[in-house]
Amino acid sequence: MTTSSAARTVRDSSTLPVTWWKSSQSAAQSDCVECGIIDAESVAIRDSKVQNGPALIFDHDALSAMVDAVAAGLV
Repeated sequence: MTTSSAARTVRDSSTLPVTWWKSSQSAAQSDCVECGIIDAESVAIRDSKVQNGPALIFDHDALSAMVDAVAAGLV
């Protein structure tokens, strides 16, 4: 895992010890993200189409802020 002040990432998300899930609302669509709980403090997010691609790692506060920004149309 690499760390920077902006984000934490892992290059191959399939190496993370998590169970991945995506929204039940995504159905058969291909534009989905999957989430996986890494530990009590961290959640990983990846593109569901690229299961061995990179993942972003968020703590709970950062994930909440990102979701709020998306919902507000800021990103």
